[in-house]
Amino acid sequence: MNEKKHLNITVHGKVQGVFFRLTTKAVADQLGVKGTAQNRPDGTVYIEAEGDDFALEEFLDWCREGPEKAEVEKVDHVEGEMKNYRNFEVIRKTQG
Repeated sequence: MNEKKHLNITVHGKVQGVFFRLTTKAVADQLGVKGTAQNRPDGTVYIEAEGDDFALEEFLDWCREGPEKAEVEKVDHVEGEMKNYRNFEVIRKTQG
């Protein structure tokens, strides 16, 4: 079995109000990626994603594109500590 990793991903650009989080969930569910997505007050979308290398690479590629109306400027990601999410969840309220 492939070892799973945890990524903290920040997506910059025109990524709020374009169904970014909802589409991200659909893509994550297809790839078997678990975690969360939420809008941040600074206009970014913050994602925590867990999965194997292949799934996370595909997921990051998708994050660099985003849904149709998004304009992704850049995607930052760092490896983090596993939280063993059970599914992928859109967090509706902003935190921080």
